[in-house]
Amino acid sequence: MNPTGKKGESAACLYLVSRGYSILQRNFSCRFGEVDIIARRNRFLVFCEVKTRSPGALVGAAESVTPAKRRRVTLAAESYLAACDTTGLQPRFDIIAVEKRGPLYFVTEHIEDAF
Repeated sequence: MNPTGKKGESAACLYLVSRGYSILQRNFSCRFGEVDIIARRNRFLVFCEVKTRSPGALVGAAESVTPAKRRRVTLAAESYLAACDTTGLQPRFDIIAVEKRGPLYFVTEHIEDAF
């Protein structure tokens, strides 16, 4: 992962924690794909795809989550659900779009239930 993407994921985690989410795992990986952030808030188990962009990017962060990427995230989430006790939790798939506006400044857009 490039340094900008890593900083974007860290910014997304800070954003989620500030809104009451607990980060359960980052960069969950299996043979089917990867989930950037797995978080919990209340009864929701949230699988987050994080996309970080610089200002002026041709394609926005949220638009860059293609159907193929969504499928890989979904398959990885299914693998996580099969391996972990998630009784009583409702899975949800979110996109967190992060725009880098400076060396330490990020703007975050959280799209809940994105797919």
